[in-house]
Amino acid sequence: MKKVITFGEILLRLSTERHLRFSQATNFNATYGGGEFNVAVSLANYGFNAEFVTRLPKNDIGECALQEIRKHNVATTNIQFGGDRLGIYFLETGAGTRGSKVVYDRANSAIAEIEPNSIDWKAVFKDADWFHWSGVTPAISAKAAAVCLEAVKAAHKMGITISSDLNYRSKLWKYGKEPKDIMPELLKYSNVILGDLDTAFFMTGQETQDPDYQDMDSLPELYDLLYKGSPDLSYVATTLRYSVNASHQKIGGILYDGKKIHYAKIREVTPVVDRVGSGDAFMGGLIYGLLQDRIDNQQTIDFAAAACCIKHTITGDFNLATLDEIEQLAGGNSSGKVSR
Repeated sequence: MKKVITFGEILLRLSTERHLRFSQATNFNATYGGGEFNVAVSLANYGFNAEFVTRLPKNDIGECALQEIRKHNVATTNIQFGGDRLGIYFLETGAGTRGSKVVYDRANSAIAEIEPNSIDWKAVFKDADWFHWSGVTPAISAKAAAVCLEAVKAAHKMGITISSDLNYRSKLWKYGKEPKDIMPELLKYSNVILGDLDTAFFMTGQETQDPDYQDMDSLPELYDLLYKGSPDLSYVATTLRYSVNASHQKIGGILYDGKKIHYAKIREVTPVVDRVGSGDAFMGGLIYGLLQDRIDNQQTIDFAAAACCIKHTITGDFNLATLDEIEQLAGGNSSGKVSR
């Protein structure tokens, strides 16, 4: 069984019910989520040995988060305890022409105050096949960025495949550094990168480009620019998302292997139940496909895009779709008929 390690922050998610606005809410639905943890949940659901590394406060809320991680069959062996609080995000779920809103309350969270050299990454990565991180973690704090760099260096030294989701969050980079100051060094060790090209160029400090994702002839040259900064890079993927409105999305995907573009066709997703975590579902599907010897690159991107589509129909941060459901959609069955 393949073993995948992810590193990041798990958050308490407080969301309004029935598409209410923040100003209308008299209560919030409490669940948990967070980019790297969402990926671990997907992979555990697909049958992998998935482990999530984070730092939790030693209090009742931290214990609730720990139980949530275990509930989804994600290993917690190397979780640290310390700090005073769990990070929180508030979600107002939009509908139609009104987009969703996120308000973060994660300053001074347990993982934001994680100390460098506090994790024995050599022990964490023992027997691991894959390590995944995202651009959210180095955006949290200088300490979190330093520990993330320790992790990627250790994984690289041990020959473990490293994937990164760019996940740019403008509301998080508040500690005096910009992505271009931090991300190039982190991405240097990546074997797989997920993200929009314009986001990639922005976060690595490269000249702004205007990619046309419908022009398959021009895309390889743009993707090749990322390979210059990441010498071990094997794959770059992009989630294609065309937003008609908050309730209607069009989802596809691109996987580039350094030679050829593989394209997952655009699918209509409507009505959207919950968009949050859909990019993480795509990432989980991508890792699943790349770890399977029986699946080629075209099947991999088809699976990742299908996983992303189905996540839009599931409330909460996690993609709780089964392999069979995703494979059916990837194979063209989108009827949504009742299974009897």
